[in-house]
Amino acid sequence: MTAGDFLALHVPGTPLLLANVWDAGTARQLETLGYRALATTSSGHAGTLGRRDGRVGRDEAIEHAAELARAASVPLSADLENGFGDDPGEVAKTVRLAAAAGLAGCSIEDHPRGREPVVYDPGLAVERIAAAAEVARRPDARIVLTARAEGHLYGKAVLSDTIARLQSFQAAGADVLYAPGLVEASDIETLVRSLDRPVNVLLRPGMTVAGLAAAGVARISVGGAFHLVSLAAVEAAARELLEQGTAGFWEGVRAGLPVRERAFD
Repeated sequence: MTAGDFLALHVPGTPLLLANVWDAGTARQLETLGYRALATTSSGHAGTLGRRDGRVGRDEAIEHAAELARAASVPLSADLENGFGDDPGEVAKTVRLAAAAGLAGCSIEDHPRGREPVVYDPGLAVERIAAAAEVARRPDARIVLTARAEGHLYGKAVLSDTIARLQSFQAAGADVLYAPGLVEASDIETLVRSLDRPVNVLLRPGMTVAGLAAAGVARISVGGAFHLVSLAAVEAAARELLEQGTAGFWEGVRAGLPVRERAFD
């Protein structure tokens, strides 16, 4: 599917459920379950390498995303953190590599990893998205660009500032807008009404697809949540064997066998 096909799945009020995956197996599994598009998760990918989020390089991230895109037949968008550089030219290079790798989309954060300030100065933030959008909209290598405003994840943003920032990203050419960390329904509704592009929301406890659809959201993602669920399941099984000497975890294994048979060659 082309980037245009991927973007067409973003329908306000009928949100695309974008499952974040971390290896080829989960990509195939979730496609088999019926997900129409997938995305990578930087934290999940880093976890498979025994690293913390933010400690994966650009080449590794692009290669990983390309591998997952080859494993699935549905569109895949890559979590490319802050574009692996502060300079707009570096962000543009990252998007160019993502498009060349055959990805349907990518996301760029406005948070400089691992240091203050929490988000880039507004002027630089817009320059970075404008540089990314110039590459993303080239007809020979079109890719859906999601621009992210990260302030709410760190508790250092107010809604009006986030809206203004996303409006500037919209004007700079972003296709999808995203402010992870927003949790209040009224804030999400206000954000959606203030923008003219599809809005992605990170699903958090207490949220529902129906509620976000009513707010006009066009895409819902889960970030690293599915990966954390898998880690929790492994830890529970391992603790049972280590501490109790029992194998009740096999019930979960049996439940997963039909999925494996459907998803894997």
